Amino acid sequence: MEGTVQITPIADPGLGNTSYLVDLGDGSALVVDPERDPRPYLEAAKQRHLKIRHVAETHLHADFVSGARELIAVGASLIAPAAAKLAYPHTPVEDGARVAMGDLQITVVETPGHTPEHVAYLLADDDRPRALFSGGTLMEGGVARTDLISPDLTVPLTRSAYRSVRRLFDELPDEVELHPTHGAGSFCSAGTVSETGVATIGGQRLTHPALVAASEEAFVTAVLGGLGTFPSYFLTLRPINQAGPIVYGVDLPALKPLGVDALDAVRAAGGTIVDARPLARFGKGHIPGSISNELRDQFGTWLGWVLKADTPVVIVLDADQDERALVRQALNVGFENLAGRIDLDGWIAAGRALNSIDIVDAAHIDPTVPILDIRQQNEYEAGHVKDAMHVELGALTLIPTEELPPAVVHCGHGQRAMTAASLLARSGVEALAVTTAGPEEIARYR
Repeated sequence: MEGTVQITPIADPGLGNTSYLVDLGDGSALVVDPERDPRPYLEAAKQRHLKIRHVAETHLHADFVSGARELIAVGASLIAPAAAKLAYPHTPVEDGARVAMGDLQITVVETPGHTPEHVAYLLADDDRPRALFSGGTLMEGGVARTDLISPDLTVPLTRSAYRSVRRLFDELPDEVELHPTHGAGSFCSAGTVSETGVATIGGQRLTHPALVAASEEAFVTAVLGGLGTFPSYFLTLRPINQAGPIVYGVDLPALKPLGVDALDAVRAAGGTIVDARPLARFGKGHIPGSISNELRDQFGTWLGWVLKADTPVVIVLDADQDERALVRQALNVGFENLAGRIDLDGWIAAGRALNSIDIVDAAHIDPTVPILDIRQQNEYEAGHVKDAMHVELGALTLIPTEELPPAVVHCGHGQRAMTAASLLARSGVEALAVTTAGPEEIARYR
């Protein structure tokens, strides 16, 4: 932005979300919608010689644990929607409230839709509107999904989203920049959302679905038709964010090393092994019953989709992998019960056996063996292998195992396919294989 207002996006590519660090012009900073680990915000502020004095939450998040309390612990004050009814220290704000922050000013705009309590924050410099932090209600090319509260509220919230977006376009000048929290790649998005850099109100005015829809009814129909599935943990985090999550600070807990006997005790108490090694290493040899979830940007999303957050989790991780990154992602989706870490060499030294899952390339897939496609519905519809079985990874554990014959599992790159294969093997489905090939490559050989 021109002038004194500097906005630094801090993105989480795994969740498709972005938080923002705002230079308030007097040496202080505002953070909008922070995730749980405070380090990215503290480091960004330090680089810019700023002190984080303010935090703003647009809504009760369903896809990550809020980092607001973490920043409060280092001296920041929080503003949040009054309707969120947070149970920890904050200043509740309502529509029209104006809050001075450093040399700038924030005006609160109630924008229900994505959630009932949702607000947006309009940043002004000398009473000139400069940027809108829109959370999930207004996104470039769309809105955030409206079905994360309850089925009874989905249609009313979609109508609210339509009215909120149109209000913003009616009241804001074209030059105001648009800074949403949710974006392309977020499971909080409804339908297809574009992301081409910093958008403006004017740039969206001619194309945004809420403005080009023939009517409110047409908009509601379009939004509801674009709602895919979402991670199961989304239904658990709003109450945690309302009550206030545990504060860890910058020193996240380390994973406690476990021996085989300790691992057996955790499993006997209902725990699960999550193997975060690359899929090829998992396929070559893994502890029987463990779930493959390769450490990558999407590790937390799939952890929260295939397991319940109160499950005691034991991690398998290679020495060259980043334990802190794994812990950060797990805590970010509400997994507090990280029971420890098991060394695969210790398992082998104790005389315990390993299982394996074959990885095959497209040219060597037996044409008589079924293909199980575990991608999202929109991916499947965009192109799939003829006669492939299709079950989304997130729904795989809901399917009776007798309905799933031995198959070659694919997702286009392999990580999700190996997660699916490990879940099926854990349930007793045998003779599985995984391919890293996509549907077009598989089809060439069938």
